[in-house]
Amino acid sequence: MSKLYSAAELAYREVKELILSGDLPGGELISEGEIASRMGSSRTPVREAFLRLEAEGWMRLYPKRGALIVPVADGEAEHVVDARLLVEVHAVETVASSTRVRDTLVAALRENLVRQRELVTSGGDAAQFSALDADFHRALVRAGGNPLLETFYDGLRERQRRMTASSLARDPEQITKIIEDHARLTDLIEAGDAEGFASAVRRHMREVHALSEGGRR
Repeated sequence: MSKLYSAAELAYREVKELILSGDLPGGELISEGEIASRMGSSRTPVREAFLRLEAEGWMRLYPKRGALIVPVADGEAEHVVDARLLVEVHAVETVASSTRVRDTLVAALRENLVRQRELVTSGGDAAQFSALDADFHRALVRAGGNPLLETFYDGLRERQRRMTASSLARDPEQITKIIEDHARLTDLIEAGDAEGFASAVRRHMREVHALSEGGRR
């Protein structure tokens, strides 16, 4: 039983990562056999993984046809960005009043920026970069010191990663702009400029995900 569970968990993690990284884009139809062959496993753990992913809303299963990767829903990007803005701006407003917390956060953000630049230099892929991007923004929320908001924000992370990977697939050159934006956001936090941060991070998110100021893409 434990072996079966481990295989199912492995299949779940692998397929979910393919979805979040954009390697399995929304609208694509895949089969249990494809994933089983890829993993070198039987279909049973893959079937378990597919059922779990369907329950989470990432897939839609069609008997004898396969599994459809559910595309990003209409308006989802707008909703995710709005929620992230509320949480991140609040966190930075909180951090701005404490030099000690602010300095610790800035150090963490600059370390993340070094890793972002190293990844680009070494030819890393969009999936790796989208994970670093998500870590950068989560660090802001964690520094705010509100565990309830942290938990809420973590619920957005997977959607955030998938959206970023999709944006980079659309325009790979955007990575350079994202890193520049992150450096600017870090400078604003270091200066304790919460108002400037709010304006800059709003522009950053909407440009990355190709959202107009008036609403949807």
